[in-house]
Amino acid sequence: MGFLDGMLGNLMGGANTSGGTNPLLQIAMQMLANKGSGGTGGGALDSMGGLSGIVSAFQQGGLGHLADSWVGTGENLPVSGDQLSQILGSDKIGEIASQLGMSQGDAAGGLAKILPELINHITPNGQMPANHGIVEDALAMFLRR
Repeated sequence: MGFLDGMLGNLMGGANTSGGTNPLLQIAMQMLANKGSGGTGGGALDSMGGLSGIVSAFQQGGLGHLADSWVGTGENLPVSGDQLSQILGSDKIGEIASQLGMSQGDAAGGLAKILPELINHITPNGQMPANHGIVEDALAMFLRR
């Protein structure tokens, strides 16, 4: 798990002031690790559908070019907190914000910065992995540590 540890430690300054993992980074990892099976206790995260589900949500919401840029090898196009709320649902962003004790705007804005970089890092070859479950399982294993 050394590669994933290093990548996530470097991503967005992964540590917070108390020395733990940034809670928004943990949420983003949970979103990408969750296969949409429900019952994980993740509330809003239960229905995300993992990496493929999030990319599909962007495609269905008319913002597929953004997600494609994060998966691809070129420059990552930015996403706003409002766009993220539109695609993922303001109710889910609200639940995440409530869980973390922050405003909905702060949660959406923070996830809008982290999610593109995290997706970019877990798709280093510029394409969705052939077996999405491998990426999701690796993220889930990291979260259980």
